[in-house]
Amino acid sequence: MGWFKQKQPVVHDLKPADVARGIAEGRVLLVDVREPNEVAIEAYPDAVVVPLSSFEPTEIPDPRGRQVVFACRSGRRSVTAALAAQEAGLPYDSHLEGGILAWKEAGLPTKTG
Repeated sequence: MGWFKQKQPVVHDLKPADVARGIAEGRVLLVDVREPNEVAIEAYPDAVVVPLSSFEPTEIPDPRGRQVVFACRSGRRSVTAALAAQEAGLPYDSHLEGGILAWKEAGLPTKTG
């Protein structure tokens, strides 16, 4: 009887321009894991908010065939969310590298107020 190695969770870094293009083309569901107070100040357009402080992977809406990409402020919490989702048995293994800081640096729009 052989021992089977459990697949190690992997998180893929995606560039802001690629994520923005995926959203525009309907291929990406962006899941913002920042807190409501952060989102109230500045938000990703077209993102679903599922705060990491109360993160429940089952609360992520059905992506309907789209790739789920996690996002946060700088790219740390989004990695945590991707790992938690994988631990819950979901195939979500991508995040926005550099978070909203990189998003803005790439010249991509945000919603304020």
